[in-house]
Amino acid sequence: MFERTEKCGLKKETISLFLDVIVIVCASLLIGLFSQFELILPFSPVPMTLQTFIVLLCGIVLGKNRGALSVLLYLSEGVFGLPFFAGGNSGIHHLFGPTGGYLLGFIFAAYLAGFFTEIGFGKSHLKMFLALVVANFSIYFLGLPYLSFFVGRNNVFQIGFFPFLLSDTVKLVFLSLFYPLFSKIAKMRKEGF
Repeated sequence: MFERTEKCGLKKETISLFLDVIVIVCASLLIGLFSQFELILPFSPVPMTLQTFIVLLCGIVLGKNRGALSVLLYLSEGVFGLPFFAGGNSGIHHLFGPTGGYLLGFIFAAYLAGFFTEIGFGKSHLKMFLALVVANFSIYFLGLPYLSFFVGRNNVFQIGFFPFLLSDTVKLVFLSLFYPLFSKIAKMRKEGF
């Protein structure tokens, strides 16, 4: 009897791991898809994309660890040749180019969005918004210093921060307002769909 229960537990763990892998892969593909929706700014090497929205959503829905893993997988897919970076680009040189810091910041953004969700910041729209501001700022925390090597310290905020404030605010408001829906999706995921 004990052996049968042990086998059943092992089978559930295997299925759970398999589902986690599927969800993480699907999330990485979604990030890659939404990075294709770009608006090229003629004065900046950093395009406006929807991938930041999906990165934060992955953290909210998948949690801190799976959200961060989905971003790591997305970055790996782009580095190894899949056309997943903005504009259908790929290659490791993107991690060393002007947008490299932003791309690496996505990992922390997804992790922080998941972390704040897991500790209960979603109980109010305002708390969720503030948590997402912090998570989103982690993208700039890495992105701006990295970008400054290419555009200079004097220009970095005009080129890599201020043009994105309005679109980021819209994304964060949307995520905050629709958090209850995303929370239900996360709950379904935790219950095994």
